[in-house]
Amino acid sequence: MDTISEWIETTLNLSPDLQVKLFYTALIILLLMLVRFVVTRVVARRTDNPATIYAWRKGVEYVGLVIGLLLISRVWFTGSGSFVTYLGLLSAGLAIALQDPITNLIGWLFIVSRRPFEMGDRIEIDGVAGDVVDIRYFQFTLLEIRNWVDADQSTGRLVHVPNRLIFSHPVASFTGAFEFIWNEINVLITFESDWRLAKRLLQEIAERHSAEMIADARSEVRKAALRIPVRYDNLSSRVYTKVLDSGVLLTIRHVCNPRHRRAAVEMYWEDILDVIAEHDSIDLAYPTQRIYYQSAENDSINAAVRRGDR
Repeated sequence: MDTISEWIETTLNLSPDLQVKLFYTALIILLLMLVRFVVTRVVARRTDNPATIYAWRKGVEYVGLVIGLLLISRVWFTGSGSFVTYLGLLSAGLAIALQDPITNLIGWLFIVSRRPFEMGDRIEIDGVAGDVVDIRYFQFTLLEIRNWVDADQSTGRLVHVPNRLIFSHPVASFTGAFEFIWNEINVLITFESDWRLAKRLLQEIAERHSAEMIADARSEVRKAALRIPVRYDNLSSRVYTKVLDSGVLLTIRHVCNPRHRRAAVEMYWEDILDVIAEHDSIDLAYPTQRIYYQSAENDSINAAVRRGDR
């Protein structure tokens, strides 16, 4: 060994102390690679799930990298003062370089501890809405709704959202506290229509369709009130009246299941169309233009008035 060390020192101009440090560095790297290989093989024998194998392999790589840096730094910086200084610089560098992964990991800890949402919940964050189908260390996955599909139905796409977004963006939960939301259906009728009759008929439709849902909603509100200070004193459906430029707007406000909103809207509109077809005094409004004509005699009189003639 002494002969080899002397030859390396003479040929490569490496001091014995430097040779020892390089040897231990190579040994640490080889041992960590061996551990990574063994752990990956053991996991591969226990499961056929590629995602699980990948997660374990990446986890071992991350842990091995941190341990390797600590051990190698200990080899190269033998003095306690030098080691502490290096460790501080290394920690600061890692905190900057791995800022997003570290924040994602903290976000995962927040999700599993505080539970702003759980698996299966329907949420919206940063403009993306969907059902939570997976929660991992660095990201959670949503089965997307909306986008080019109307009425909160699935697009079929999976959207992977970094966990850190829960600290910088509001998280809206459709199903976290209770399995219902408020929905509104706008029915615009002409000014000439009997709006009082139309409002009464729409109220009957709303009460008929929402009766069962209101009972379930009341039960869920009572359960939710035990966990969060939420109150809904009136869950009954109601029709509101508003005048617009092109007609009288009647808005049906009702409770519905967020996962069945499209089916509920379809059911309401079918009944609305049937009711309107049965009553000649009610017509749906749409953008129109009205043109008024005046006779030539009226035009001359108006012109004379403007000139001041008597």
